[in-house]
Amino acid sequence: MTIPALNSTGVFYRRILSQFPQDISLAFAYGSGVFKQHGTNQGQMDKNMLDFVFAVDDPVTWHTMNLLQNRKHYSILKLLGPRTISSVQNEHGASVYYNTLVPVDGRIIKYGVISTESLIDDLMHWKTLYVAGRLHKPVKMLVENENGKLRAALVANLKSAVTASFLMLPESFTEEDLFLQIAGLSYAGDFRMVIGEDKSKVANIVKDHIQHFRILYSNILRDCPQVVYKPQQGKLEVDKSPEGQFIQLMALPRTLQQRITKLVDPPGKNRDVEEILLQVAQDPDCGAVVQQGISSIVKSSCITQSLKGIATAGLWKTGSYSSKKLMKMWKGWRRKPSVSQMS
Repeated sequence: MTIPALNSTGVFYRRILSQFPQDISLAFAYGSGVFKQHGTNQGQMDKNMLDFVFAVDDPVTWHTMNLLQNRKHYSILKLLGPRTISSVQNEHGASVYYNTLVPVDGRIIKYGVISTESLIDDLMHWKTLYVAGRLHKPVKMLVENENGKLRAALVANLKSAVTASFLMLPESFTEEDLFLQIAGLSYAGDFRMVIGEDKSKVANIVKDHIQHFRILYSNILRDCPQVVYKPQQGKLEVDKSPEGQFIQLMALPRTLQQRITKLVDPPGKNRDVEEILLQVAQDPDCGAVVQQGISSIVKSSCITQSLKGIATAGLWKTGSYSSKKLMKMWKGWRRKPSVSQMS
């Protein structure tokens, strides 16, 4: 099964990709520079930074080639060579190496490089939820090679997002409720949502892109035995019995199960995961425990990745990027009264 995504082979994106080494297993573009968000016009969109993620099979070789083609993209770490850059990428933060505020073809872009192996690990197990969380939301898929393991992981990640969201929602809810929950998973516990991000970010992502979310999730919802999906009415009903919740908890990614276990199991008791999840399934606060588990994953990966970003971007670019984020947050805050008056 190929992941349902917004495929774009437009000349604009091909021109950007042509400026990088071509050994890429997956490439996608995301964010407010790619998708129009609520309250922005095309002129504002064209000024927004374009965000990309490139998955590569061999980071050392890829960075070697990219340093030859695009040396100026890198911070002072370029002096340490491709092996050190790859080591920084793989061993710290969320296993992504970002070059930011890069001018390409008249636009400013940011691109993250992750190994295909690390990406599959995050998609399957939610080790950091950093790139996996971005892929819960609509993206422009630019390159997707014939790696069956990667394709299966992309679909598994979407199924996990649905399962986790079911556990945090009531018995009956709307499609929009579900998509808001899914879109918010990777922001739970993200300190940047307190300082540096527009607070209405999640609502903005979903508001104008319901149809894009349907493209991603409709087949999964139709095939899921634990939900009654009424696409014509945009409504869903999920099994909230302890048995139903236990099945959902057992289907969660491994890292999230481990975080839930750590939250619930007293130190020294060392019960097995199945026994603990059976207890959580019967808890009226089951959804809140799942939410805490997700927050703990996101919090640790965001902090370490942001600290790594200072080294990979350099101090000047970090300061410039942060000030732009704060400005977006301020503009979002100023827009809020007018939005509430309209609703």
